[in-house]
Amino acid sequence: MSAPLNKELRERHNVRSIPIRKDDEVTIIRGSNKGREGKVTSVYRLKYVIHVERVTREKSNGQSVPLGIAPSKVMVTKLKLDKDREKILERIKQGKEATKKRREEKA
Repeated sequence: MSAPLNKELRERHNVRSIPIRKDDEVTIIRGSNKGREGKVTSVYRLKYVIHVERVTREKSNGQSVPLGIAPSKVMVTKLKLDKDREKILERIKQGKEATKKRREEKA
């Protein structure tokens, strides 16, 4: 369940998208909640949706429930970095450098 990064993060980490996780900050880019920002409160892998704080819907009995949003319809604005996440970014970066090197050798 990956989500695209915004331009600033894309340039900094040299990665287009990354698997989304709880506590990442996102902006919704599609749908009726377009433009709303918030922190990811849960990643519902079974339904392939994420829940963002303050993006809820009122039920008929007045209870508010989180709206499920497809991860491809949000843009990550701030990453929660830890050592595992940094390893993922480093691994992707090395793969890109290796393919770039192979292309240069062919040409």
